[in-house]
Amino acid sequence: MTKGYKMPEGFLWGGATAAHQVEGGWQEGGKGLSIADVMRAGSKDVKRVEDPAVLDGQIYPNHWGVEFYSHYKEDIKLFAEMGFSCFRLSIAWTRIFPNGDEATPNEEGLAFYDDVFDTCLANGIQPIVTLSHFEIPLKLVQEYGGFRNRQVVDFFTKFAEVCFRRYHDKVKYWMTFNEINNQTNWHDPHPLLQNSGLILEDGENWEEAMFQAAHLELVASAQAVQIAHAIDPTLQVGDMIAMSPIYPLTAKPQDVMMAERAMRYRYYFGDVHALGEYPAWLLNYWAKRDIHVDVTEADEAILKAGAVDYVGFSYYNSGAVEYKADNPDMVYDESNSQVPNPYVPRSDWGWQIDPVGLRYAMNWMQARWNKPMFIVENGFGAYDTVEADGSVHDDYRIKYLSDHIEQMEKAVVEDGCQLIGYTPWSAIDIVSASTGEMKKRYGLIFVDADDAGQGSFKRSRKDSFYWYQNVIKTNGAEL
Repeated sequence: MTKGYKMPEGFLWGGATAAHQVEGGWQEGGKGLSIADVMRAGSKDVKRVEDPAVLDGQIYPNHWGVEFYSHYKEDIKLFAEMGFSCFRLSIAWTRIFPNGDEATPNEEGLAFYDDVFDTCLANGIQPIVTLSHFEIPLKLVQEYGGFRNRQVVDFFTKFAEVCFRRYHDKVKYWMTFNEINNQTNWHDPHPLLQNSGLILEDGENWEEAMFQAAHLELVASAQAVQIAHAIDPTLQVGDMIAMSPIYPLTAKPQDVMMAERAMRYRYYFGDVHALGEYPAWLLNYWAKRDIHVDVTEADEAILKAGAVDYVGFSYYNSGAVEYKADNPDMVYDESNSQVPNPYVPRSDWGWQIDPVGLRYAMNWMQARWNKPMFIVENGFGAYDTVEADGSVHDDYRIKYLSDHIEQMEKAVVEDGCQLIGYTPWSAIDIVSASTGEMKKRYGLIFVDADDAGQGSFKRSRKDSFYWYQNVIKTNGAEL
């Protein structure tokens, strides 16, 4: 048992999930089709495929998730047994507005989340809620073009307002768009669809489309912040950034500058969310690359007035870059610029394992944005083996989480970073967002289901369940 720092009084310990990865019930309760419902299964070597034209004869893992829709009372009791004081989850947009553009919300969907939140509160657990977590209504993609269309901003803010009004006395902490900055990997259409609902046409300037859609998401987020504060000034609304700090491969000045440019490019979203305006370097970048983004004076006023209250973020790994002579302008391209870091190990899925990077990232964000922070995802996807007696000995997950919590605690206690809470990914086994697999397990609770949705869906406690239970009991003092 590693000795850790005891965290401040009131620190929130919990776990995290997302609706499309856990709920299932994809056609129950009046729910409509989201982009997640048309994503076929992949693997660590094969990307997931989005195919809205075909909904039979294929494997769509999000259709069943881990059946949280029918198991949530049991699951939340398990979370309470672990000692959770908070639980991060998302509201499926298509449970509230099945197509995204309805005049009135779906009462059956609203009532479902009423009961989920009531169950959390009855068990002493604060819900931490994300509004848009990779599951935009499919109709808003196919008929409106996703967030390239300003009408979708209105649809989102209407959805947000309905949620704030309905649940403001049950949910204090909110986030707008999950991992909004993942779409900077603009050569890969997958995050563009997940984040902004973009399906690009042949020959389209992908980068320009990404910046335009991201701008409208940022405007929608800022409007949501203002709506929440008008409804209930005590509500706390944050952004949600996928934080993977990018190091220079060496101390060579060109490598250092390349890393600086990569960090600016990947995290400008946080600048706009937290500071309310675009950084000067990005405006220069758009001009130099002939990128045209429709930013109005009204948009600028909204961004300034709708700065977030806190910074929510995920942390799984770090990256590294090196300068290349064929890229003298140091343009960051996530697919081609990153290189392996020889100083850190990797998971079975190739993700670099770097606990110190979490402490570095927290200090970087605190200095840059000066907002309270909330770690809402941090976890280890791995193969789990069920023993003959039903136990799961996931010491590798315990080590990953212990090492990262240790660095988190140092950032708070030694470095003075402001941190609201910690919700590792994930509270329970889920369908992987990136691959659609169940075999890539993250949870502290095991779910008996395979990649094809076969199994009893019975829940059982892993070794990490009991370990984390003690971490929470000691408020981080024992790791």
